Amino acid sequence: MRSISMHRCTVTGLAAATMLLVGCQSTPKLLDPIRAVWVTRMDYKTADDITTIMDNCQSAGFNTIIFQVRGNGTVFYPSKIEPWAEQFDFQDPGYDPLAVAIEQAHSRDMQLHAWVNVMPAWQGPNEPKESKQLYHQHPEWFWYDADGNRQPLNHVVGDQQRGWYASLNPCLPEVRKYLVRVFREIVTRYDVDGLHMDYIRFPNEPVVRGEQIPDYPHDARTLALFKKETGKTPESDPEAWNDWRTSKVTQLVSDIHRMMRRSARGKALSASVGAVRKNGLTHYQDGKAWIENGDIDAVFLMNYTPNVNEFDERITPWLEIPGKARIIPGMMVRRSGERATDLDTCQKLVDTARERTGDYCVFAYSSIFGRGERARQAEDEFGPAFATYLNSLASADVAEAKP
Repeated sequence: MRSISMHRCTVTGLAAATMLLVGCQSTPKLLDPIRAVWVTRMDYKTADDITTIMDNCQSAGFNTIIFQVRGNGTVFYPSKIEPWAEQFDFQDPGYDPLAVAIEQAHSRDMQLHAWVNVMPAWQGPNEPKESKQLYHQHPEWFWYDADGNRQPLNHVVGDQQRGWYASLNPCLPEVRKYLVRVFREIVTRYDVDGLHMDYIRFPNEPVVRGEQIPDYPHDARTLALFKKETGKTPESDPEAWNDWRTSKVTQLVSDIHRMMRRSARGKALSASVGAVRKNGLTHYQDGKAWIENGDIDAVFLMNYTPNVNEFDERITPWLEIPGKARIIPGMMVRRSGERATDLDTCQKLVDTARERTGDYCVFAYSSIFGRGERARQAEDEFGPAFATYLNSLASADVAEAKP
């Protein structure tokens, strides 16, 4: 197992000391090994909730907290750009969740990475009540189909109402510029250890299997940009159309990376990516290109299969990509439903991730500890047993790191 990386520089003299400050600070300081967990925006409401979360994460031996602070164009910190989250009724809750989370994590020697949903800009059956929300402020930035219809907030499938994220269109340069600005606010105002991007892709999967999704986006401006850059139309060259949309997501990643290197030296840029690359490409996400381009410090594989052999096989292609990015296998822990994972399987998934990369990330915090009124009961054996197992691994890492 690797010991904690210190990023040492050996220099002398005043000029060399300056190089030390600039050079070392510009290198993202990811812990080694990474024992991470995703904490969703639904997992907390009050400052006390956040304290409890950090206590629990520490007890399970996690050293890296992926803490969600942006869901769909609303945020969990006081922003000059976007409104407070709908979970707070678009109002200041009287405290700064991100600031509290950072303080609580750092006081326990854990890293805190701000987790942001990138493309989603609203979700729900109704339009946001807040007039300053993106849905109202910039309707032209959302998806439109070939008939000029805006992506619906919800729709009927059979006899059921189904909703999905109404998303921003990254093919538009003004959208990419806006998102960079939003993320710059986070990494420059807060002592986060990194920025973690989720939904850095087109959320164009069907809610119900077999449902047909329009070929978004088909607004006039997007089609004109594609025509100008390629001389083609989506109908004349569907492959070029797919590649072009993929390139715009990749360009956004590159834009965010450049901002981080200019404005947030020493802070890591990471992303959640589909564990199977060809599946990611159907959402115009090319994590392989991000690694090869040097635009990402770490990719967290959403390797959400309970099959240990399949979990293992999915990791291999990522380790073969040339580049310096860390590959952190993420596994899903479910306590109910058709994809529920038992304790033995969860332990094997973690063991496999550590054997292949040294690192792991668990989705999600609430699957171990519950949340709010649904927090785990004393008779629930899974959560405490899994947390105890993870803590034993952390203790072994610490013991191994000692000289």
